[in-house]
Amino acid sequence: MDGTIIDTEPIWQESQVVLTSRHGAEWTHADGLSLVGSGLERSGEILRDKGVDMEVEEIVQWMTDFVVERLQGDDLPWRPGARELVEELHDRGIPTALVTMSRRTMAMVTAEALGARGFRVVVAGDDVDRPKPHPDAYLSAAAQLGVEPTACIAVEDSVTGVASAVASGAVTVAVEHIVPVPEGAGDVHLTTLDGVTVDRLLELTGPALSARATERQGGPASDPASAPVTEGDAL
Repeated sequence: MDGTIIDTEPIWQESQVVLTSRHGAEWTHADGLSLVGSGLERSGEILRDKGVDMEVEEIVQWMTDFVVERLQGDDLPWRPGARELVEELHDRGIPTALVTMSRRTMAMVTAEALGARGFRVVVAGDDVDRPKPHPDAYLSAAAQLGVEPTACIAVEDSVTGVASAVASGAVTVAVEHIVPVPEGAGDVHLTTLDGVTVDRLLELTGPALSARATERQGGPASDPASAPVTEGDAL
């Protein structure tokens, strides 16, 4: 969600700056970038280690409240192409899940903004025991959708998120935003979803999806056609 569907990463980083300054703690832009894609509990632990004199759960709740308050209004800061893609997926009958390490209260702000053309399933950070980069959230989402993880396409914007999706077995599209994601970390590498339609998404991920299907059916474990696709190759 954060950085892939809506552009909340700058707001999360603002929350960290405000909170650390209130506690006289030292915090840098690099510190903020290091937390992109991580579970909120890990963020809370690091902020506490830096000098924020609060319990981890209090830190997590404070940051969540800060971000949710900034998101109140008529429109969310949608990432280019993201809302359009989700709505087209819905219109074409392809089920989708929102998988995020943010708390459910915040995830539902995004889910509810999309209304009936939004996500069928929401898996938030407080719904799983292990955060990204563990695959638990993606595995839970696939199970709730009633499909094999290897039949899913995951779209992520961070190294941590990509690692989580890859570990689940999903075909993974990395869309860089705040932090670099090395080419080859997922199956497809892009710099934006702007202009990416459902047909284009399926074209980009088709080789990897076919390779996963072959593996599920007991075929060879690898397929030359499933080599990672970079933006230069694809667009």
